[in-house]
Amino acid sequence: GSSKDLIRRTFAAAASKAKKGGKGGGGGGAGDAPKGSSLSKEIKSTTVVGANTLKEGSDPKILPDSDYPQWLWHLLDKRPALSELRRKNVETLPYDDLKRFVKLDTRAKIKENNSVKAKN
Repeated sequence: GSSKDLIRRTFAAAASKAKKGGKGGGGGGAGDAPKGSSLSKEIKSTTVVGANTLKEGSDPKILPDSDYPQWLWHLLDKRPALSELRRKNVETLPYDDLKRFVKLDTRAKIKENNSVKAKN
């Protein structure tokens, strides 16, 4: 409908204005990012540069690995895909893999049902 187009156009116009930057010297883009060469190697290796969200504050210090929870180190581990989980015996899957299988299988069924409905 035309109301969706209007919203898209308004959003697109706002986005293009934000990219161009307004008055006040805050041109956006690479100028706002911290300069890599101006930071010493010591600061880069001891602080999380750019992680400060407070107006008045400093970037948090990097702590020793032992101070972080164990689950943090497994966030980027590769997880099995649905096709791989379907090839395995569901009865012998570990709980986490079984939970992932149910989630991915349900998602696949919903997508299939949606595509069938869209064709009708």
